[in-house]
Amino acid sequence: GAYRDDEGRPVALQCVRDTETKIAGSQFLESLPSAVNTKLVEESAQLAYGKETDIVQERRFAGIQALLGTGACHLFAEFQRRFHPKSPIYLPVSTWCNHHNIWIDAQVPVRTFDYHPDSKGLYFTALMDDIKMSLVDTICYGSRKQLLLLLKEHSCLLTRFPVFDLNRGKHISAPDNSFFLLHPCAHNPAGVNPNEEQWREISHQLKVKNHFPFFDMAYQGLASGDIDRDVKTMKMFRENGCLIGRAQPFTKIMGLYGHRVGCLSILSADEKQAIAIRSQLQQIARVMYSSPPVHGSLLVSTILGDSQLKALWEEEVKAMGARLIRMRAKLCESLEKLDSTLNWECITNQ
Repeated sequence: GAYRDDEGRPVALQCVRDTETKIAGSQFLESLPSAVNTKLVEESAQLAYGKETDIVQERRFAGIQALLGTGACHLFAEFQRRFHPKSPIYLPVSTWCNHHNIWIDAQVPVRTFDYHPDSKGLYFTALMDDIKMSLVDTICYGSRKQLLLLLKEHSCLLTRFPVFDLNRGKHISAPDNSFFLLHPCAHNPAGVNPNEEQWREISHQLKVKNHFPFFDMAYQGLASGDIDRDVKTMKMFRENGCLIGRAQPFTKIMGLYGHRVGCLSILSADEKQAIAIRSQLQQIARVMYSSPPVHGSLLVSTILGDSQLKALWEEEVKAMGARLIRMRAKLCESLEKLDSTLNWECITNQ
């Protein structure tokens, strides 16, 4: 997907155009020695966690440049398979369709938790129940139709995994030390997110069961127009003592669709652990794509590292977020005029 103008064209941000001029001729077209682009990783961590946080100052994060959000998720899935092979990943129903493909390809046990019911709102009670409880299966999706479609697309699953009979499923406690994929803002595709109180309850329950939350953060700033507000959720989890993972693509929030820029970050207990995790991520990236693209990473790190360019970017993100809010309000109003029996407030309550 792409952020587009009223004519349906992808938007090229002015901050990116200005940065292109600034860095012109400054590159030697050499590849990066590894996926650990220190400048990009540092700036993206400060954007997500805050420059003055103890996480950044104490170096308690392992970061690596990835190929967009897909690459960041795939890196993490492979890391999970290597070091937590028996721990399942829980994906919300619904979620971005490629999430299923990514973790299945990494041969990680995939399960789901309720999130978005037919009523179009947040199914919070069921969500909390599923954090504590899960369907007994190796792969479980929200409906038989979803499962059959997935099996048709991935015929290898018929031999790789046992298929679960959805009609006879029972619920048991989700095993401790499981992984949960969450959308910190602008849930894709539901567009429905928990409120602050609900996020705190989710954070508490995940901490109690020692689950690991992994955030796919593709829309920072586009949900509310405020880049800090849209990462407030992750701050709650950190304050609650949770270690978290984060996929952070710059595709939509900077309009860099062809540059494939993203980051993966994993928080750790201390700097020593962060160094160990980073070395493992480097090894995985080495065989996966060796060296990531240079130009896009230089664009992002320059924008985030330059006070004037970053301020311009924040203003442009604010404008994009405000436009999306207006469009959601108009859509909700139009649906209500059709005398729909459904409650469409979920469109504006994001």
